[in-house]
Amino acid sequence: MTYSPPRFLRSGLGMTLWAALVTSQRWRATIAVPEPEYRSIVFRGQGGVPLYGWVGIPPGARGTVIATYGITGSLENQGYLRVLGAKAYAQGIAVVLFDWRAHGVTGLLSPTLTSDGLYEGADFVHIAQQGQRYGCPPPFFFLGYSLGGQLALWGAKEAQGISEIAGAAVISPNLDAARSLRYLCSSFWGRAIEQRITRELQTLAWQLYHTHPGALEKIAIERANSIWGYDQELVVPRLGLSSVEEYYRRSSPLPFLPHLNKPTLIIYPQDDPLFDPTIVPDLIAACRDNAQIKLLVTRYGGHVGLISSPRCQRAYGDQDCWWGWNRILDWCGTFLGNSF
Repeated sequence: MTYSPPRFLRSGLGMTLWAALVTSQRWRATIAVPEPEYRSIVFRGQGGVPLYGWVGIPPGARGTVIATYGITGSLENQGYLRVLGAKAYAQGIAVVLFDWRAHGVTGLLSPTLTSDGLYEGADFVHIAQQGQRYGCPPPFFFLGYSLGGQLALWGAKEAQGISEIAGAAVISPNLDAARSLRYLCSSFWGRAIEQRITRELQTLAWQLYHTHPGALEKIAIERANSIWGYDQELVVPRLGLSSVEEYYRRSSPLPFLPHLNKPTLIIYPQDDPLFDPTIVPDLIAACRDNAQIKLLVTRYGGHVGLISSPRCQRAYGDQDCWWGWNRILDWCGTFLGNSF
């Protein structure tokens, strides 16, 4: 069996826009299970950075998923992430969803900026360790999509040797920022998407500026008029790195995939309009000889879409259109004995 979308969503760009602007906004109507009644908890990440999260633990929970979202957003507006939380909870799995560094409530608690995995991987591990104190049972699974998928892969790297952490599963992970950003900015629609993301990043930076006086320079925020510029003006200096190129090279997960020794599921659509398509053969080559990685490269799916057609849903026995999350939860179930 292979993934297939509705006919009108066979364009990668179309799927991406539809998933972001339509399905993820109307997500409650797409699933038959309720959202958990989450408990708000502030975890402590690497270096003591406060990380705001929602925790939901069903009766008799048999494991825990820890997940976050992509380059911008917050727990409140990430419907794609909240679909995962509802579906995992309904299958008897505890759920931890969190605002990663500089995002959402976490950004109100700390002026610490992002590092695209250099510290966020350890954040995942710290959340798992602290989650046990709040009743979240092992094994733990690190999940994410887009840039959040990159962070979850770093979490799996940091968790090597920790038996309570089962592994990571990701959708459309960012694997090579330098290559993909050049590709994104090479087309009209790509530049439009890049500028929208830039505006959201600047909004995030202004929120940090007003919430944490003195943490960021006004002139630096004003100069951050692109994704590259945001990282150059605000992120790179605080990490002590020499350049954006070094930052992207050091934070890229692609080089460490052949050496990852935690079970990992990567779902990667070939028609993702945000990422350079030349990454696909490199990804296949990086995973080829690593038995710990299960790689699903799909023909369709766009960026963080993977909305399935009714025919595809029937073929897989799915009860909704969220093909990517359904495959990830199936994969997690193999470690939990599929006892649900």
